[in-house]
Amino acid sequence: MRALVSTSSLFPSRSLNDSISLVPNDLSISTDRLKKRLLEDGINENIVKDCEQIMLSEFSEIQVQVKVLCEERSNLLDTLRQLEAANIENETTGIPDGEYQLTKHEFSSLGRGKYSEYSTTESSDDIEKQELEEVSDEDGTSFYDTKEYFTELAVSGLSMTEVSKYSEKDRRFNQLDNEDKMHAEKRVCSSGYPYIERRKKLPDPVEKEKGVSLWSMIKDNVGKDLTRVCLPVYFNEPISSLQKCFEDLEYSYLLDRAYEYGKAGNSDLRILNVAAFAVSGYASSEGRHCKPFNPLLGETYEADFPDKGVRFFSEKVSHHPTLIACHCEGRGWKFWGDSNLRTKFWGRSIQLDPVGILTLEFDDGEIFQWSKVTTTIYNLILGKVYCGHHGMMHIQGNRQYSCKLKFKEQSILDRNPHQVQGFIEDASGNKVASLFGKWDDSMYYTTGDDTGKPKDRIPSSNATLLWKRNKPPLNLTRYNLTTFAITLNELTPGLQIKERLPPTDSRLRPDQRHLENGEYEKANAEKQRLERRQRMSRKLQEHGWKPRWFQKEGENGSFRYGGGYWEAREQGNWDGCPNIFGEFNEDLVESSEGS
Repeated sequence: MRALVSTSSLFPSRSLNDSISLVPNDLSISTDRLKKRLLEDGINENIVKDCEQIMLSEFSEIQVQVKVLCEERSNLLDTLRQLEAANIENETTGIPDGEYQLTKHEFSSLGRGKYSEYSTTESSDDIEKQELEEVSDEDGTSFYDTKEYFTELAVSGLSMTEVSKYSEKDRRFNQLDNEDKMHAEKRVCSSGYPYIERRKKLPDPVEKEKGVSLWSMIKDNVGKDLTRVCLPVYFNEPISSLQKCFEDLEYSYLLDRAYEYGKAGNSDLRILNVAAFAVSGYASSEGRHCKPFNPLLGETYEADFPDKGVRFFSEKVSHHPTLIACHCEGRGWKFWGDSNLRTKFWGRSIQLDPVGILTLEFDDGEIFQWSKVTTTIYNLILGKVYCGHHGMMHIQGNRQYSCKLKFKEQSILDRNPHQVQGFIEDASGNKVASLFGKWDDSMYYTTGDDTGKPKDRIPSSNATLLWKRNKPPLNLTRYNLTTFAITLNELTPGLQIKERLPPTDSRLRPDQRHLENGEYEKANAEKQRLERRQRMSRKLQEHGWKPRWFQKEGENGSFRYGGGYWEAREQGNWDGCPNIFGEFNEDLVESSEGS
């Protein structure tokens, strides 16, 4: 017993601020004193051995318990530090009203070159200094779960008695009943175009997929030039980054609705739908752990969805730095932008900071611009991989309204993750509506200044549904593609006609097509071949290569669509579009590598 008590001195009390280390595995205990004392009293030697074994067994159990307690204490300290950091973040002051404001005159010429200073999403450190006090979460409590409190509302809608309580402006906000809101896409898109039947699932794989060990890859490539290492297709999903850009327009009906509202004079409802659209683009990222294919220089992608009323086109316009430009035309609006990613590796996670401005212009001249928020992928080495989006999004308008949205960073103790909160304000800085919801589920709004602390907010019937995520497909694969994403790489009957697509289209990329079909050996072989070709890209740019369909505006401007693609498609004339996926002279690669 004395020997057991003496072990307590090995674990002195420590303050919470001290670093904690686990119990060393080589801890031992001596039974010599116990054996000597028992033998002196004439105790039988067999009994002494039994006592020794009992004591060692008890000590072993205590050692295990102490290890568990130390691990729990260490986890508790990590949690307390995160809560402390979150508390510091929530106590920061709001963003000055004058910051990030764009004037009508500046927007009259779109000001794309002028606003390059706003093109980079704020880093996490900047966000801590600039977050809005109105949408902070001071005491760590979560606002009510939108699923829990608004499911019934989304089905039933508002009663006439409740609507009669609102002012005339409030009526304009809530003039759509729930059925109109939930089925607006179908109603707006009844344009007379023939319905195109699109697939509901990916093709059944030809081969059985073999898992790949990340650790074995790291071990096998130690000391090698990592730029020459070709990751196996196991880490890819069967779409390219060009196609993933179009995923952001899955809920384009929100922009159709915004156009109609603005045309009817409801500018407040227009920006509410634009804000919902900006959030909806993140919904498809939930559960997506594989990376899209990196396009080749000059690779393109088109998406013609007449039933949705949109035509989308994108092209990889630069390899160093990697830049993708896109342009989309809808019913009464145009959407464009170019984007790049700045990455930061933190050991267990990787942070992706988008660089670039997205611009939305309606036919009546109203323009909105915003940049995407930071994305972080967690548990890269151990644990379940998941991603989160966090930071401030500022949607700047050139007329009456603008919007500020906060994507809340998820913490360990957060039981209600993926939250988004914000508000709409007019040119005078008055808050006219509040928005809240989750980027992977739905967004709601209420009229007036309703940006109180979450603990003060009470669910009320005046909250109106703006957007709801579509249901996932029935045939889920490990890629977790949405129903919409499953259609992006499909060669529909109309696209299988010779020369309907240019030879640069992502659907014709062989490694991506083989991966989609479950032909993994062929996919890996083609990926290696194309990545050797990709190494020529830097030399091509240095020798004056220019993108085919996009032009750069000025020295530091963004890339804008120059026109001509859809006309060339109509004529089947793809002059100037090289077969980038075909065979090539590998001597050119070797010479470019040696230069």
